[in-house]
Amino acid sequence: MGATGARDPILVPEISQHEIVVRQGFTGADLLLYGAILEPDGTRPDPDRQYDIVVVLKGPLQSITLREKQKRLGMWLNADSTNLRSAPSFYALASSRPVDRIVDDRTAAIYELGLRWLQLSPIGTIDPDEQVRFAAGLVEKRVASGLYRQDDDGVSISGDVLYQARIPLPSSVITGEYTSETFAIADGRVVASATSEVTVVKRGFERGIELFSIRQAFLYGLTAMVLSVLMGWGAGRLFAMA
Repeated sequence: MGATGARDPILVPEISQHEIVVRQGFTGADLLLYGAILEPDGTRPDPDRQYDIVVVLKGPLQSITLREKQKRLGMWLNADSTNLRSAPSFYALASSRPVDRIVDDRTAAIYELGLRWLQLSPIGTIDPDEQVRFAAGLVEKRVASGLYRQDDDGVSISGDVLYQARIPLPSSVITGEYTSETFAIADGRVVASATSEVTVVKRGFERGIELFSIRQAFLYGLTAMVLSVLMGWGAGRLFAMA
């Protein structure tokens, strides 16, 4: 994915925050991804050559089970299901122009440039049409929750050198390592790329609860069940007294 010719540029990327701390009341974050397009010697790029920029931010990969509901005898029941090996927990793309005007379908698929090109690897064999249907369902659900997004006019380029894009992270993002990939594209070809990392972590009381749930899963589940019963009993007593 690196430079492939003497005249190909280099990218110098940066992110406004390399660590995002999740605490109680976390409402999300707004990341600024910015940088410069330069010649290998550090000078301005050739003004006669137009570059497009595409920025992709991906969250940790997840294994996920998708279930499709169908209405039978007037009731919604689980029908078909499939397992995906590596669905990104978060995916956001910002580009200087619509992706289909920057690269062809083959290049978009190779670099996963766009929601339709996400490589959601199924576990086991699955009918291709069924795989497309399940993948579309997952993307639609995560777009609605703010976990997947695509902004075809989300990158601004100043003076053919500086670029920037803003990507919001919703409050529901999971902790872990997030990777930002920036691509410089000219004449339909990726001529330079660069990566940066963002870490989402929990601190304080929330981190303690998370560690407890991981290290003492049985006790965590038992505690959650007892607290749920006590809260239900307490609510019932309050209503009885009212």
